[in-house]
Amino acid sequence: MRQIVLLGATGYTGTLIAHELVRRGTRPLLAGRSPDRLASLADDLAGSTGPRLETAVADVDDPASVRALVERGDVLVSTVGPFVRHGAAAVEAAIDAGAVYLDSTGEPAFIREVVERYGPRARAAGTALLTAFGHDWVPGNVAGALALRDAGDAATRLSVGYFGSGGGGISGGTRASAALVVLQPSYAFRGGRLRAERVGARVVSFDLGRGRRVHGVSAGGTEPFTLPALAPGLRDVDVVIGARTPALRLVPAATAVLAGALHVPGVGAVVRRAVEARSTGSSGGPDAARRARSRSHVLADARGADGALLRRVRLDGPDPYDLTARLLAWGALRAAEGGVRDVGALGPVDAFGLDALLDALREAGVSIR
Repeated sequence: MRQIVLLGATGYTGTLIAHELVRRGTRPLLAGRSPDRLASLADDLAGSTGPRLETAVADVDDPASVRALVERGDVLVSTVGPFVRHGAAAVEAAIDAGAVYLDSTGEPAFIREVVERYGPRARAAGTALLTAFGHDWVPGNVAGALALRDAGDAATRLSVGYFGSGGGGISGGTRASAALVVLQPSYAFRGGRLRAERVGARVVSFDLGRGRRVHGVSAGGTEPFTLPALAPGLRDVDVVIGARTPALRLVPAATAVLAGALHVPGVGAVVRRAVEARSTGSSGGPDAARRARSRSHVLADARGADGALLRRVRLDGPDPYDLTARLLAWGALRAAEGGVRDVGALGPVDAFGLDALLDALREAGVSIR
């Protein structure tokens, strides 16, 4: 099996992935900035079962140190965010080495960068880039692909919603990334093509029947890039993040004001500094007890030109961080076994096939209906 390298191993998400990889019987190379924290993690993972995992010091501010981690055929998993600030070095290293790349980002601007800037280079190099291969945004890709497959050629619109329950909380890294997302351009698939659109531009509702509705605000996701190819008649793809607050309806207006302020000389710089001050990086996250109480839910509605619902797929699974760890560990192992089906920037279904992903989600504790 090829070497799996975990960059950012000592961060909150990285540590969860490291434990999941070891649980699955593999021995990743643990990489990060702090030799002391790497040694502590390696000791923790070793326990009483065997020798410590190998570690390597690498810093994304020193791209050569990241490039030294991988060789052709290896698998590089990056959890180093916010990715719009820190993600490029790992992508560059993977392409240069001919290694398969996966990451844990959910940031629309970085996703677009991977697809449009780095995807052609990866294809030319004969390797694959699998960005956003966690709770953001694999479940929506799978639910959407299944809904489109079952709906058939009549599907023209797809709405994918991500919701949570149990109040598990978010990590410092997620909070830092979210702060920067509002400053970055996003996108949507509207009218049969990819368009620029700010995050939070629209509110989308899902009718659950019996007077019950859930709501969310538009986000980027990978679904607008990956799912239209599965259904040539598809005209619109909505990806939303759910929220339960009366203020949700005000989000589009608020993001419009923010977007306008960013373009005002002097004012824009002040707003950016204020937001960026909140994006300080990893500072821990919910513990195992809180994650055990938290659940993730994904809905995908495929509709026809007349608005009629053709197929709804619902996924119910574990806490988003646990699900991210399980998905990235599964994807890394599958890639290390040569299971990636194409090269370039790939969506989950393109990389592994829908049936394999459905099995992976069930194995990760997700119910599908």
